[in-house]
Amino acid sequence: MRKIVSLLFSFGMIFVLAACGQSAASEKREEIQSAVQKTDEQPETPQNGAAVEQSETEEQTEIEKETEPLESVSTEEQEADVSTKTLVVYFSCTGTTELVAEYITKILGVDIYEIVPENPYTEADLAYYTNGRADQEQNDPDARPTISGGVENMDEYDTIILGYPIWHGQAPRIISTFLESYDFSGKMIVPFCTSHSSGIGSSASNLHSLCAESVEWRDGKRFESGVSKESVQKWIEEIGIE
Repeated sequence: MRKIVSLLFSFGMIFVLAACGQSAASEKREEIQSAVQKTDEQPETPQNGAAVEQSETEEQTEIEKETEPLESVSTEEQEADVSTKTLVVYFSCTGTTELVAEYITKILGVDIYEIVPENPYTEADLAYYTNGRADQEQNDPDARPTISGGVENMDEYDTIILGYPIWHGQAPRIISTFLESYDFSGKMIVPFCTSHSSGIGSSASNLHSLCAESVEWRDGKRFESGVSKESVQKWIEEIGIE
């Protein structure tokens, strides 16, 4: 009887141990399968997630750069790039040449510069055939009256419209001072003069030698005292300056 009970007890223990072993093996297999599944899915660790986020950010930035519209340029900036700049320069003692210069400036909407002598001319200086100052200067080809001030940004201008009165058939010597004070290489100079009777004559062509050979000189125009703005505008249109 004791043997039978002992055998039954042994069989019971074997059964219990076998069941526990199967349960442990099953749990082990589930853990292995779960680990394999997680590896296949490649979960984002904090480090891996940051790398993925950075990569996506860089890709988005590249896309934005490619699709970003080009910076627009205003019409005024485009016109400034292709247009030329004009400066009206004049010397006037009685106001006649000044009036024409102001007409041109208003018509074209450009800058203006007055040649101001360091030593202003008096009425006595301008009196003809009195051997006054103007007579003496015009009789001396080397005379160069000093100018007060100057054009600081001359390089910015492509066209110079140069006005002066006629003194003894020529431009005043202060115009020679002006032309010798700057480098006009590659620029255009358009002369005009004012007088009561004398034409522009050789007053303009005699100035050519004072500038570089690369200067383009346009034919000059003579205006009389009291000329109208309409007459000046017609001349501007004829020479094609805008």
